[in-house]
Amino acid sequence: MKTSIPPRHEHPFAQFVRILGKGKNGTRSLTEDEALQSMKMIMNGEVEDVQLGAFLMLLRVKEESPEELLGFVQAVRESIHAPESLNIDLDWSSYAGKRRHLPWYLLSIFLLAETGEKVFVHGASGHTIDRLYTEDVLRELGLPIAENWHDCQQQVNRQGFTYFPLRNLSPRLHQIIELRNTLGLRSPVHTLSRLLNPCNARCIIQGIFHPGYRPVHQLAAQALGYERVDVIKGEAGEIERNPDIPCLVQSVRNGEVQDKTWPALFNKRHVKETDFTIGNLVSLWRGQSEHEYGEASVIGTCAIAFTLLGKAESPPQAEEMARDVWSQRNKSFL
Repeated sequence: MKTSIPPRHEHPFAQFVRILGKGKNGTRSLTEDEALQSMKMIMNGEVEDVQLGAFLMLLRVKEESPEELLGFVQAVRESIHAPESLNIDLDWSSYAGKRRHLPWYLLSIFLLAETGEKVFVHGASGHTIDRLYTEDVLRELGLPIAENWHDCQQQVNRQGFTYFPLRNLSPRLHQIIELRNTLGLRSPVHTLSRLLNPCNARCIIQGIFHPGYRPVHQLAAQALGYERVDVIKGEAGEIERNPDIPCLVQSVRNGEVQDKTWPALFNKRHVKETDFTIGNLVSLWRGQSEHEYGEASVIGTCAIAFTLLGKAESPPQAEEMARDVWSQRNKSFL
């Protein structure tokens, strides 16, 4: 019997599309090595546009496995070269955008920076319509956006945190994430970007929207060797605790996975925002106005970060610490 061999003109990337799209019974997930090799080709611009679209959407339908994410992240991290002098305590990814509430998580970042933690925020904006993104809000607040690694270092030294857009961190990934409105669906880039930890921060916090992705992020982080990681279902997918409902925190601690549910901070549900004026963030920070939901969200998000950073051992202790820090914040920062 004649052995079947691929035609000589077949594109090298076609094998990876075939693995994912071979049909109901023939398809399978990529191995870690296959994921690594396929993402390297994507990052190097060695794939056709039609192949990239097919690959991304087949992964979207199947949903990424931890092994695939591990390979993808390893490939992308090889192309990112953060300076060793940039010592970061907390890696904070921001890719979802807000649509039901103001981005209260930004005040959590400011508060953590005030406690001496160095926070590296990376994200993207504009890939999904009708959302408020970190970069746009920071600009409106008059805060700087890093254009290069030197800016990151200067901003961390000056204010304790920096925001580095994906377009500067990884231009190729930025191109892919911008396909969101062309393809009509999110792609694996939204997932793997949260796992990059470009500066090798000692702690990583991630927010996801779809609960099913939470253990995938947790297991991928474990496989990547990250020692201290927290993954939550954040409000709209950002790293922001919803104080109205219990919060399941799925973690990695020294190579071991663990889950803990933090109780809700209220016995009632708050209605979604009707006023998305960014000045409301400023007035709350300055103590010029009150916002029950917003303040509780800031405190609750910080509390989770405090346990991740090793500053508190239990939710009650962390929440008390966060309230104290909030009450002593530098109200003139904004």
